Amino acid sequence: MAEYAALEHGIYCVDALYVHPQVASIYLLREGDEVAIIETGTYHSVSNVLATLEALNIAKSQVKYVIPTHVHLDHAGGASEMIRHFREASLIIHPRGAVHMIDPQKLIAGTIGVYGEEKFKQLYGTIEPIAEDRIIIAEDLACFELSKRELVFIDTPGHARHHFCIYDKVSDGVFTGDTFGISYAAMKQFDRGLVPTTPPTQFDPQPLHESVTRIMSFNPTKLYLTHYGEFKNPTAQVASFHRWIDAYVGLCEQENPALPGADKDFEAALGEMILNGLDGADTNGEIARVLKTDIRLNAQGLAYWWRNTQIG
Repeated sequence: MAEYAALEHGIYCVDALYVHPQVASIYLLREGDEVAIIETGTYHSVSNVLATLEALNIAKSQVKYVIPTHVHLDHAGGASEMIRHFREASLIIHPRGAVHMIDPQKLIAGTIGVYGEEKFKQLYGTIEPIAEDRIIIAEDLACFELSKRELVFIDTPGHARHHFCIYDKVSDGVFTGDTFGISYAAMKQFDRGLVPTTPPTQFDPQPLHESVTRIMSFNPTKLYLTHYGEFKNPTAQVASFHRWIDAYVGLCEQENPALPGADKDFEAALGEMILNGLDGADTNGEIARVLKTDIRLNAQGLAYWWRNTQIG
């Protein structure tokens, strides 16, 4: 049975079923007889995308574009499997990400180095090279049409240098990937429930501030987060999001995660700061549970950035 939610304006949020339900979104945009898929999840996510297309009576041949916002594997790990199924589709990718889609071995080796081969297969499955003639590179402010619907690609470094976001004029929404952070279902009730995500290795606070400002210059009324789902009224949390970025930097200055053996203490301090910022969320509660992996990865990414900042 397909796991998806129908949103407005021909947009469907498909659960990538990554690790747990409602952790990673894949979006289908339907305009006339054409479909774009934004984010791919992993190899294992593709079966739910196919089931959703069948449930919506959409043929594989109607898929025109497959669009990962960046090449982190929870966003692009299913790209080659999708391109195999959707033979009429082109992959649209950031200029810095194309090389990793054509030859994914560096991505694969790096991830196996972190998780080991068995865990890699469990999380991400099979990743194959994508033929260069199936790939379109989207430069900053490039526009692509889906039937008569215009999608505008915005270069948004800060989370990763190979990241773009997509502004959709029809929905007045932005597909944000990871640039505008995470907000799982249990977090959306909070005034500061939109939290930056900073996994290794390309977090950079100033470009992230600038990317968020640039996204908001399009005056979107909603964000389509990869982690997770639609986020309405982003204007209400822009200032808070900038404060979160600054708070991450301030914690690095205070705790110095570059020190030998600081990893666990820094992760604990970051977790405490985030949960306190979410109106003092229970450290043993649901929000702490869903954020556990993100806090660990955020701590690693911040430590990596801080070490390189100190060296520089």
